[in-house]
Amino acid sequence: MTEEIKKTRQPLAQVVANNLEELIKSQKYNIGDKLPNEFELATELNVGRGTIREAIKLMAARNIVEIRRGTGTFVSEAPGISEDPLGLSFIADKKKLSQDLMEMRSIIEPEIARLAAEHATVSEIEQMEALCLAIENLIQNDCNHEELDIELHTLIAKSSRNLVVPSLIPIIQTAISLFIDLTNRHLKDETIKTHAAIVSAIKQGDGTEAKKQMAAHLQYNKTALHIE
Repeated sequence: MTEEIKKTRQPLAQVVANNLEELIKSQKYNIGDKLPNEFELATELNVGRGTIREAIKLMAARNIVEIRRGTGTFVSEAPGISEDPLGLSFIADKKKLSQDLMEMRSIIEPEIARLAAEHATVSEIEQMEALCLAIENLIQNDCNHEELDIELHTLIAKSSRNLVVPSLIPIIQTAISLFIDLTNRHLKDETIKTHAAIVSAIKQGDGTEAKKQMAAHLQYNKTALHIE
């Protein structure tokens, strides 16, 4: 460790952060794992505890680890992926942003649904069905279903088993939030029916139908936003 530090011009904390990141990439620590405490890491890497603290802060800023007060430091669910990777929150024209995001979703999400039909596990499908029912209940009681809607689309994306798709999830989440906000949860019956149709196709392992139903779901949304 000492020799490596001497050969680099990077600050010590950055070198330590790089070393810890490599340990995560090599799967010594997996998603959700708790890292050793400051004392243990300082001993293992032969640096001071202050350096470890700075290194952890650097990693947290990049969403590689998550610091939970009073609990410890854990490997993030989506290491290296920020909540707003494209800086979409800084775009002022939310209507135009929502329309453009919907167009992008129409390009990628039907294919994601097709992959989900091919790769989703029984457990994931059961979770999708439960989410559909919970969303339906919220809609029928005129409650905000945004959080569960995002959770459903996120689960479908993850079940695609495509390694790149998780990087797109924050964009999908932003699009759903904006859409629900701009339409004031207008598409109630359509949301219930199209969600159910998508999940049914995934359950049957019918990729073509899942792709078709996801496209129909997004078309309803595009119509609500007055996108041709």
